[in-house]
Amino acid sequence: MSSPNTGQQAGGERPTERQVSEQRQAPEQRQASEPRHAAEPQQADEQRQAAGQRQEWAMSRARSDAGGAGWLAFGGWVLALAGAFNIIAGLTSLFRPDYFVVGGGELLVFNFDAWGYIWLAFGLLQLLAGAGCLAGQRWARMTGIGLAGLSAIGHLTFLAAFPVWELASIALAVLVMYALVVPDKNAVA
Repeated sequence: MSSPNTGQQAGGERPTERQVSEQRQAPEQRQASEPRHAAEPQQADEQRQAAGQRQEWAMSRARSDAGGAGWLAFGGWVLALAGAFNIIAGLTSLFRPDYFVVGGGELLVFNFDAWGYIWLAFGLLQLLAGAGCLAGQRWARMTGIGLAGLSAIGHLTFLAAFPVWELASIALAVLVMYALVVPDKNAVA
């Protein structure tokens, strides 16, 4: 610090030219220069906040409603795939009933022609419901769950004809039901 009378520093040193010019400056000029110095810390704070917001944005999580979208898309595709398999099974039952090796009376109900039409209808409805699930339609999810459950029950009747394939089809139907039930009701594939 300088003493007011001598213009020298408290430690006995002479003031620098800058210090002398600041002391001689008019009060209006000092006030005009002070906000400039005061604005620098404010700008630094704003820059730090902006950097923090960028980092927060970069590390933010995805929207919560997107959590089940993967399961919903998976369920829609597997439902459509199961529908395609059921269409193939229906066409096979209609055009090549001898393909299924079953002794007389081993199907629980109906004959191969009736099951051919049933699997064809189920397959087409499952394809439509699968496409609806992929489009994010809630009705398609509910329909897909119901069709998958009925399909699993229907595949029990063919268990004697193709045990391994029918067990795989039942497992696929259960997987579809799970994939369509798990996501939130507002999830979109």
